[in-house]
Amino acid sequence: MMLTVVIPLYNEEGAAHPVVTAWDDQLARLGIDYELRVYDDGSRDATGSILEKLARERTRVIAVRQTNRGHGPTILRGYREARGEWVFQVDGDDEMSPASFPGFWSRREEADLVIGCRSGRELPVGRRIISVVSRTAVRLLFGPGVRDVNVPYRLYRRTALAEMLALVPEKTFAPNVILVGLAVSKGLRIVELPVPYRTRQTGESSLGRLRMWTCAATAFWQTLRVAMWARSQANLGQRGSRAGSA
Repeated sequence: MMLTVVIPLYNEEGAAHPVVTAWDDQLARLGIDYELRVYDDGSRDATGSILEKLARERTRVIAVRQTNRGHGPTILRGYREARGEWVFQVDGDDEMSPASFPGFWSRREEADLVIGCRSGRELPVGRRIISVVSRTAVRLLFGPGVRDVNVPYRLYRRTALAEMLALVPEKTFAPNVILVGLAVSKGLRIVELPVPYRTRQTGESSLGRLRMWTCAATAFWQTLRVAMWARSQANLGQRGSRAGSA
């Protein structure tokens, strides 16, 4: 059984080396088959060079460099290129460590999605706004059931993920929000586990105070569009079933 870990990074030269080595070491201790896919999303600092060096030194690390696409599209690329039966995503800012991952891995057979819920220090204002908007959107459009809908610490069963990815446009700003909503609406088995959160130790968030409102609005409208599309497809399927049985 193979695991793919997807880590997007943008201007994270201070965190790139410790984050990737910590995850590689943790996964190696678990004694599982895995690939660690790290994506440099057009960084303007030394992030890409650091990742390429790590890929040369560590056989499980696969470094991918691309022109800047944004956090959401980079995550989606990682999901679509993943080869494992299980796919895990975490951000490269070192805000949540690999120490919690063994607990996630041990619960995988109970679920189609094992998802974190951040605990500890408070999120920055921008993150809190996007989290509130995202959680409200998922609750209204798909249903309740997940507390931290945009947390970048989640383990998917690949068969479940692949089916949902088909409904998510490539340029989606917050695909993890939509994927959680789809998982809720499809009645997938979801396990939530607490994950200690700490503020970043290096670099800075790309979400400025002015931009966060635009991002929150974008996330909401994109989630709404996917929800409406999924609902229309479900209605079509129901009408087709009734016609076939008539």
